[in-house]
Amino acid sequence: MSLHLILALRPPAGVRPPASLFFLPQMERLRVAVVGAGAAGLCAARHVLSRPKTFEPPVVYELTDHVGGTWFYEERVGTYDNGLPVQSSMYRDLRTNLPKEVMMFPDFPFDSHLPSFLSHRDVQQYLERYCESHAITPHIKFNTVVEEVKPISMETEEGGAVTWEVISRGTYGGHSTQTFDSVFICSGHYSVPHLPSIPGMEHFKGTVMHSHSYRCPEPFAHQSVVVMGAGASGVDISFELAQVKAKVTLSHNKPALQFSLPPQIQQAAPVVKVLEDGSLLFQDGSVAQAQVLLLCTGYSFHFPFLNRKQLGLEVEHHLVAPLYKYLLPPAFPSIFFVGICKIICPFPHFHCQVQFALAVLEGTVQLPSRKVMEEEAEKERERKTRLGVQSKHLLQMDSEQWAYSLDLATTAGFSPLQPVIQSLYEEVGRQRRAKPQAYKQINYRLVDATQWQLLEAPSVPTDKV
Repeated sequence: MSLHLILALRPPAGVRPPASLFFLPQMERLRVAVVGAGAAGLCAARHVLSRPKTFEPPVVYELTDHVGGTWFYEERVGTYDNGLPVQSSMYRDLRTNLPKEVMMFPDFPFDSHLPSFLSHRDVQQYLERYCESHAITPHIKFNTVVEEVKPISMETEEGGAVTWEVISRGTYGGHSTQTFDSVFICSGHYSVPHLPSIPGMEHFKGTVMHSHSYRCPEPFAHQSVVVMGAGASGVDISFELAQVKAKVTLSHNKPALQFSLPPQIQQAAPVVKVLEDGSLLFQDGSVAQAQVLLLCTGYSFHFPFLNRKQLGLEVEHHLVAPLYKYLLPPAFPSIFFVGICKIICPFPHFHCQVQFALAVLEGTVQLPSRKVMEEEAEKERERKTRLGVQSKHLLQMDSEQWAYSLDLATTAGFSPLQPVIQSLYEEVGRQRRAKPQAYKQINYRLVDATQWQLLEAPSVPTDKV
């Protein structure tokens, strides 16, 4: 589109045109870049490909030689031969903490013969099948590092007519620069460990590692291990360590866990300091020795290819803001951060976000002005703060994800998630809290849009490892 045409299309001052005027010149399709070929990136590519009248086939940039993102398990930790960091945080015996019935993309079910709670291999194979079924592979640039994503402003007032330049390099050589109308950031947030600052850490005489590098429990058999963090991974890994008779201290700042723990696991207050003799000082004043300090302390957002200030974004280890509808920066409403929210049903969540984003690009959804989007993002932040939500938890959704997904679907005009997804998600949450060692033995079946059926209940005592 020429600059003269853009100027001719500009509306009166203060009036924001529909996105279609930004992006849809006559007989010209939109070009979309997708960063990452994990579940979110594959979902974005699949829906772009389903709209060939509006979009060119996407260009998907993938750092590794495979799809799947964090679901691709590999024994290796640290770095690859080319010096790039290993992305996967999967451990060998991980099983999902959500059943396949709520975890699946709504338009692509898992194989029915699989149990409800899956191994990472099952999920990886599902994503490979999803990729193959929607013919995404030909559009993926494997072994490619995205070095820079930057806006090139043709006409910036009210966000109009911005294109994006993506600079990449192959891990085996070669550089490329391409321009796009929109970029979907789908690079995940489970690959860069968040390492808390603990005074005196240099005095610790044992092994310090993050759960990102944990693969299996056997190397820790009969050792004393302090696990820092009682989130899903911290609890799950503690159970694994107990099975090999490690002496586990689960150190966390939550209220005491109310479910039964194996005798090998004891709870403790947060670690606040490492003393000069290498022992660990806890917040309640108690002291303990440990051979291993295992940090299950979460992950940091990491977008080295973006200029945060240029995009008007605050990026901390736990937060990306401001984002209108947890998805796009008000200053640049053609770049989308898919899947950065936490405590969600990931694949259905991606499914809804991607379709909303494409509706924005197509012009089906007409966004408010930048000022209004910034105000709405700030109001949402203030609302959560008033409810007592800590800054590090502002992107957690949990029970709020259902209203959020429904809002996206209603606004963009696509089918909302079926009510049975929420119903079963909440049931599994109750089972997980009551029987954290047994709930994954249960199998479910979706009956219809509102009902699910329990197929098999656990038959072993819940306090056994």
